[in-house]
Amino acid sequence: MAAIRTLLPVLLAVLPFGLVYGAVAVQEGLTVLQALGFSAAIFAGASQLAALQLMGIGAPLWSVLLTVFALNFRHVLYSASISRHLGAFSGGQKALAFFLLVDPLFGAAEARAAKRRLTPAFYLTYAILMYLSWQLATLAGASFGELIEDPEAFGLDFVLPVYFLGLVMGFRKRGAFYPVAGTSLAVSVVVYWLAGPPWHVSFGGLAGIAVAAAIGPQKRPAEAAREGRAGGAS
Repeated sequence: MAAIRTLLPVLLAVLPFGLVYGAVAVQEGLTVLQALGFSAAIFAGASQLAALQLMGIGAPLWSVLLTVFALNFRHVLYSASISRHLGAFSGGQKALAFFLLVDPLFGAAEARAAKRRLTPAFYLTYAILMYLSWQLATLAGASFGELIEDPEAFGLDFVLPVYFLGLVMGFRKRGAFYPVAGTSLAVSVVVYWLAGPPWHVSFGGLAGIAVAAAIGPQKRPAEAAREGRAGGAS
């Protein structure tokens, strides 16, 4: 139930994005079944849309694969962080957890793990419902997408970035948040101007990680207070 309560507001942002993907997929020449299979196998909205756009302009296969890799490289970073919290998961549950790992799930899992133990029940309930909802949104968009002539006119393309911004700001109380996030933002913008997408995603993330590594792990206030009392006693 905790996973469902956490997921419901997220679906308000994710479902319109899935509708847009389904509509664009059909407009680019995919059948409804192909669009649905694309979502079922890849399950990465931004990468799916980027691949469709490149396929639409006749880009070579290596270019499509390289773009998808660059966009999805952040999942390597996500999985490295999430793996610390999967102690209660079996081998099969871990494999499923990594396949279903997407941006909203990463944020929800990290927030949950910061407060209590991350359980398979919470993680997989959130993940599977998110996966099924994405497939249903894809199906609806592919089936009725022709009714939406211009998705940008409704602001549907802007819903998910706003959600992601809120997700990131949810971690603002963590130590070194602003130097890390600020560096990532600055590098992303510069790379976007110089090289264009999707490289800004990967390089921005790597720059943030470099700053976090240089600063080092931050002590929580409770730990710092305990060390201060111990030092005073000595």
